[in-house]
Amino acid sequence: MRRIVFVQVAVAVLASVAAYMGPVSGQADGEATPIYGIKIPAGYRDWRLISVAHEEGNLNDLRAQLGNDVAIKAYREGKLPFPDGAIIAALHWHYVSSEENNKVFGRAQSFIAGSPKNIQFMVKDSKKYAATAGWGFADFTDGKPADEAVHKTCYPCHEPAKARDFVFTRYSP
Repeated sequence: MRRIVFVQVAVAVLASVAAYMGPVSGQADGEATPIYGIKIPAGYRDWRLISVAHEEGNLNDLRAQLGNDVAIKAYREGKLPFPDGAIIAALHWHYVSSEENNKVFGRAQSFIAGSPKNIQFMVKDSKKYAATAGWGFADFTDGKPADEAVHKTCYPCHEPAKARDFVFTRYSP
């Protein structure tokens, strides 16, 4: 039963990408982030799924991680460190109870993606981002980059995942 609920949540998260994130897709000409100078990559919504997650605690959200072709190839081959050109996108949503699904189950147990929280990117360029182990970081809310203070927290947050080339997400084939 837990697997069915997880699959339903994963499908709902992916379906919500189109519904809720449409306005910020393809904004490669938009504003660049402070520190790293990253813009929202055009076509990122067409990238392949790496994994989905439900975060509790302070984050309390649903997440889908997508990868460009370079990132997906590295994941599939188990290649670490990731090669230059790999980009990982993390789409985050508030989650809400699904009354429609709960009617089917006969109790409150189903949650789906609600309003978007933010989109984050990790871009691998070992020369450009040498000071942060080869990764550039980006955080956008409503298509606008977060401020410098937010971006200063990215690399330190990822340091515990150093053994996995600073990437938390594991590939879910």
